[in-house]
Amino acid sequence: MELKGKVALVTGAGRGIGRAIAIALARKGANVGVNYAHRLEEAKEVVELCRSYGVDAIALKADVRDRGEVREMVERMIDRFGRIDVLVNNAGILGKAMKPMEVSDEEWDEVLGVNLKGAFIVTQEVLRYMKKGKIVNIASIAGKDGGTVGPHYAASKGGLIALTFNLARHLAPDVLVNAVAPGPVDTSLISPEVKERLRSLSLTGEIARPEDIAHAVIFLLENDHVTGEVVDVNGGRLMD
Repeated sequence: MELKGKVALVTGAGRGIGRAIAIALARKGANVGVNYAHRLEEAKEVVELCRSYGVDAIALKADVRDRGEVREMVERMIDRFGRIDVLVNNAGILGKAMKPMEVSDEEWDEVLGVNLKGAFIVTQEVLRYMKKGKIVNIASIAGKDGGTVGPHYAASKGGLIALTFNLARHLAPDVLVNAVAPGPVDTSLISPEVKERLRSLSLTGEIARPEDIAHAVIFLLENDHVTGEVVDVNGGRLMD
């Protein structure tokens, strides 16, 4: 897919990985919908950075768990741009680090609600308008090896990987669906002490930057012969 002139919606795009993806898309010439849940000022900053590349961008508030808010967000995209060519389901939360018997119903529902149900709701609403396009889901190494946060986070990301496979099978050839599964990423969600420990576990001696994940997303969007794949970006921590 040639991204110049295309229209992309990125959820959770106010900071971290989502921010890097939105800016990378704008750099490629795509118009961008910058979704956020709470931090308007951060989303506005991303919008301005995107516009600096000569494209249009808009900040869109929506809790991905709320179908009404998501539907309104998508309709605003259609009103502004007329179509949606690309969806990146990036919105996600870690939840609290817990052992299996420590996870409450509320904690389970919150993490699965954002990371898995939210991605599905956004996908459904976008597919009302996307007749031909691409979807990339931001999963995690935890969806493959169980991770270290807890069963709620691992299940949400493992479910997102399974959802990616199902959507790829049912939506091809018109809509191609893939995922990126990062290992640890250098964002504000990880403390400096934890980052240092994680670096020691990586074969590259580093943890990923948000831009490294964005680069993998751009690859999947630009390549028209990849669907139903999960691209690992984890510094060699997982080999399968």
